[in-house]
Amino acid sequence: MAVKVIARNRKAAHDYFLGSRYEAGLVLTGSEIKSIRAGRVSLREGYVQEREGELWLVGCHIAVYEEAGRFGHSDPMRPRKLLLHRREIRQISSQLRERGMAAVPTSLYLDHGLAKMEIAVARGKRQYDKRRAIAKRDSQRQIERALHQRG
Repeated sequence: MAVKVIARNRKAAHDYFLGSRYEAGLVLTGSEIKSIRAGRVSLREGYVQEREGELWLVGCHIAVYEEAGRFGHSDPMRPRKLLLHRREIRQISSQLRERGMAAVPTSLYLDHGLAKMEIAVARGKRQYDKRRAIAKRDSQRQIERALHQRG
């Protein structure tokens, strides 16, 4: 098993229309990767921001690794640099400049021991879009239930 999913951001699919997806590496400290391996991560409030031609992950919470002592990271919400190819950075940056577009983390996983993050360029949903998606999901569940009871 090469890929182990650590965290998913299910709220992103509810709040955004997800578009193109990219795989990015993360610049982490030793205690941060240990916290990630322990599964103590939250992607819920995270987003990607462009700063001086680089992409940074902002708002993701990686819990402090207590066993690290004084050498561990002390700020669980610090911005973390994303590692992507220049071409991908240019593509994402140009899409982020459009009105209503954002880049959000959708999942964090370990690929052969390295922390990788899937980010998606997304457009925000309106409230009525969210209600429509919930209604569609509920009706689909009712159909599945009815078919299951018949068969």
